[in-house]
Amino acid sequence: MREDVSFESRGVRCAAWHYRGEGAAAPRPCVVMAHGFGGTRDSGLEPYAERFAAAGLDVLVFDYRGFGASEGEPRQLVDWRRHREDYRAALAFARTLEGVDPDRIALWGSSYSGGHVIPVAAGDRRVAAVVSQVPATDGLAALRALVRHAGVGALARATLLGLRDQARALTGREPLRMPLVGPPGSLAAMTTPDAEPGYLAIAGPTFRNAFCARGVLGVALNRPVRHAKRLPCPVLFQIADEDAITPPEAVLVAARKAGARAEVRRYPVGHFGVYTGEAFERVVADQLAFLTRHLAPAQDAAASAA
Repeated sequence: MREDVSFESRGVRCAAWHYRGEGAAAPRPCVVMAHGFGGTRDSGLEPYAERFAAAGLDVLVFDYRGFGASEGEPRQLVDWRRHREDYRAALAFARTLEGVDPDRIALWGSSYSGGHVIPVAAGDRRVAAVVSQVPATDGLAALRALVRHAGVGALARATLLGLRDQARALTGREPLRMPLVGPPGSLAAMTTPDAEPGYLAIAGPTFRNAFCARGVLGVALNRPVRHAKRLPCPVLFQIADEDAITPPEAVLVAARKAGARAEVRRYPVGHFGVYTGEAFERVVADQLAFLTRHLAPAQDAAASAA
């Protein structure tokens, strides 16, 4: 069962879906989910949420401010600081949902949001578990990957457009936007050969292949890896071995920093391969095994350990 709900983040309404766990008695655990760089909740997240709900977990899937069905201006502003604020607001809201156990909530993120969930959980010791799927754990590593496949010129062009957009923001003018994904050689945030077909294959009705160009200026400053050692809960890192967007080696650094709290699973696909087909089945099965193990009621967890 899914219903439309909403909550406020910094005074702005964020649209969300609440899935109720099927066949599970209250209080139930809950998974809080959002998408990556420019993504919307209708773009590849529903299959995950449906599997979690079928396993008895509540799920809250939301759109960031300025994206999808959420309110907020400017539209399509990718800003990791704002996104983290929205995750915190969603987490607080999830704890108020009828039937949800406020102390058995997991954060789920993929790509850019796979990084967001690390510092958000590190700052909230009540979070019970984290799923970090093909995560962007280090902005500097992501920029190095961009230069490797697209060249320094592509980074320079994107930065120049970002600076122009930032100047327009300071004077209250309409943002300059650039594509989220495009073919190799084009001016877009992601131009690896698999980026455009991979993202557009999961794009839902509210997805827009555009973002405020100033968003590229903050990428290098977004370094969730710095928070990994402060994670208070188990974390599942899922790595796509052929990922050219979020480098696998950067994810492994975050996992090492998280220490014994980290579990790592690897898959022989590219960045967008985890959303469909056989790889999705493997990925979601690993997530369900991890979540059901770490979100079990205290008495069940004690019985399993005995």
